[in-house]
Amino acid sequence: MSAYKTVPQLVKNWGFGGEFATPIRRAVHGDSSSVRDAAWLWPL
Repeated sequence: MSAYKTVPQLVKNWGFGGEFATPIRRAVHGDSSSVRDAAWLWPL
């Protein structure tokens, strides 16, 4: 079983409100995905 199916079920136990709707997906651009996403947090 892949982590992408297992982890969302585990996160539900630790979240507040009893719901978890955020998808956990594989990074499209490898390790640099987090850097690319962080760049979107600030306006140009």
